[in-house]
This record gives sequence, C-alpha cells and structure tokens, in this order.
Amino acid sequence: MTSTTTAQPVSQSSIDAARRRRARMAEEQRQSKMMRTLVTPEGAALRLKLATASERAGAFAIDVAIQWAIVIGSLLGLSYISAPLGFGSGRNIAFAFWLVFFFFVRNFYYIFFEIGTKAATPGKRALGLRVASRDGGRLTANAVLARNFIREIEIGLPFQFALMSQDQVTAWMALLGLIWSGIFLLFPIFNKDKMRVGDLIAGTWVIRNPKVTLMGDISHAAASKPAETRIAFSAKQVDAYGIHELHVLEDVLRQSTPEIKAQVAERIRAKIGWKQETGETDIAFLEAYYAALRQRLEQRMLLGQKKIDKYDTRP
Repeated sequence: MTSTTTAQPVSQSSIDAARRRRARMAEEQRQSKMMRTLVTPEGAALRLKLATASERAGAFAIDVAIQWAIVIGSLLGLSYISAPLGFGSGRNIAFAFWLVFFFFVRNFYYIFFEIGTKAATPGKRALGLRVASRDGGRLTANAVLARNFIREIEIGLPFQFALMSQDQVTAWMALLGLIWSGIFLLFPIFNKDKMRVGDLIAGTWVIRNPKVTLMGDISHAAASKPAETRIAFSAKQVDAYGIHELHVLEDVLRQSTPEIKAQVAERIRAKIGWKQETGETDIAFLEAYYAALRQRLEQRMLLGQKKIDKYDTRP
C-alpha cells in the first residue's frame, strides 16, 4: 500500500511576509553591531549607537565644504578690500593675513566646535553625530586636541604626497608615502568601532546623538505628591549637578536595574551631603531629586544661565 501526500500551496503573501521578516532580522543584526554600552561615572549604563563610516564621511564632506566657503569668501573679501592698494605692499600684507587665517581655519575649525558644549562640528550636527569619551566621562580638551592634530597625518599628508614632483626618486617616495597615509585615511573602514587613529589615541567615539526627552511624568508625579511627603533640597544641593547629569539620571530612572538605582542614589546622597530619612526609598529619592534638578535648571535657563554638568562652576 502506498500513501501519497499533497503539498499545500504556499501563498504569495506568506512568501512576502517571510522575506520581510528576514530583511528585518538582518537589519536588526546589522544595527546591533553598531551598539555599544557606555558606563558613566555615575554608574549608569547607556546604550549608544556608533556613527557609520559613511555618516562620518558625509559629516567630513560638509565640514570641508564649509571650510572652503569660509576660506574662499575671505580671500575674495580681502581681494576686494586690497584692490585700491595696487600690487604693492598692501596686497602682500593682505595675502599674508589670509595665509594665517587659512592656517587657523584648517587646523582649529574642528577643535573650536568639538571643544564646545555640543562636541560636534556643523557637519556632525547636521547628521546627528557628536564626539564622546569612551570611558563615559567628560570630553576633555586634551582628547579633542589629540584627535584633531592627528588629522593632518590622516588627511593632509596624502594630498601633500600626491602633489609632490614626479621625478623618479620622488615618485617612489610619493607612492610609498601615499600608501602609508592611505592606511590612516582608511582606518575607520577596517575596525568595528569605526574609529580614526585620532579616536584611538584620544579615547573617543563618534556616536549618534541620542534624542533625549525629559520624563515629564516623573517630575509631575513628584510635584503632585502632598507637600508634607515631598523631599525638599536646598539650592546648593540641587546645584551640584547640571544638564548632563539630569539626562543620565533620567536614563537611570527609565531603564536601569534596582541595583544601579541604589548605587546612583548612594552617590548622589554622598555628593550633596544628604542623610537618608526614615522610610525614604531610593526610587523616591531619585524621582524627587530629578524633579528638583530639572526645575532648577529650567529656572537658570530662563535667566540665561546654562549649567552644562557638575564640572561647570559658572554662577
């Protein structure tokens, strides 16, 4: 006796659904390769997404375009101003001034923007990127200087070698130099963290700038409690931290474990000199401090006083 089985036809919708599922899983796997965990000094573990090599290249192209626009615009402006002076010393002085200006734009453009509060050049900001320290601490001036001074080796030298004269000896030197510099130039493509050599030396990442939304429900919940049950902080205690710590505290309240919440609460209490009251839980303390810190920072910003982080000692 033989038995036969009839194959069930597979619908086109099932095939399409399976194809979409495989594509979605592949995309999730690709995105997960760019995720990193950064532990801040406050003990909060943050999930950050690294910038891709193409995103970094796009940001660099925008910055180069801005630099050349500044340089060409300044050259045209100086040419217009110095035209009545003729071809004598006036134009020579103007050209010398422009060379100095070009030097500063070329070497300090990136440092000027990355050492600021945004830690990003206009090109990076346009693509939603920023520079961050890999140890979770504050981005220091030394790190910014180190990562940008290496840029001359990565970007400047390849062009200098390519423009060298083409006699037999110099051509070999130019070729070897171009290969050597090309290693630096292509370094971000061949490492999983998409770091330049400057990032490796300075201990930095270029990350997607996280879109942080302040948790209104936390502050509102803390403010809606009866006055006699609220935890009150002095102005000095609230001023111990800034905007950066407010965002970190929000992440702690949103997604961390009870153990991390307890550690962060202990650190804040030690920082501000707070003695834990009877019946005071860690989550209640953190929510109350979050609400007080947010209110204090918003009041300061209305007065034009922006406290970046706990290191910012401006009044």
